[in-house]
Amino acid sequence: MSANFRILTLRHQRVLLDADLAVLYGVATKVLLQAIRRNPERFPEDFMFQLNNQEFADLRSQIVTSNRGGRRYLPYAFTEQGVAMLSSVLHSPRAIAINIEIMRAFVRLRAMASTNKELAGKLNELERKLSSHDQAIAGILDAIRRLMAPPPQPRKRSIGFIRQD
Repeated sequence: MSANFRILTLRHQRVLLDADLAVLYGVATKVLLQAIRRNPERFPEDFMFQLNNQEFADLRSQIVTSNRGGRRYLPYAFTEQGVAMLSSVLHSPRAIAINIEIMRAFVRLRAMASTNKELAGKLNELERKLSSHDQAIAGILDAIRRLMAPPPQPRKRSIGFIRQD
């Protein structure tokens, strides 16, 4: 089962919004939030949080949503742990299958982030090596230029007797 959904970064965490999760689980957003309100002890702040007005405004401008219709409340964002907890609140087979797919997506995202960090580290190392090589090459070129330059002419002595005072 493959699904297209957006994993967003809010408050330095990767999250999914309540409306996206409701679509994935095949329930109305209202039903999903109602199940969460019935089990508040399962969703501490590090599992789920409600967006503030600024975050919601920024999000709306990014995804270009219409002003008509819309929501009456600020959306909730679920971290990876919050998404995992949803399968214990929503007991349908679809909820379990979707939860497995979401977990796999978070794992792939973590693997990509890890790969990007490794790549950035390798690029930094290469840059340091190139910098030291550049200095070495500049030194070699300077030495070659000095070798190619004609030797300084020795001072010619004047012919004849020179009196020293």
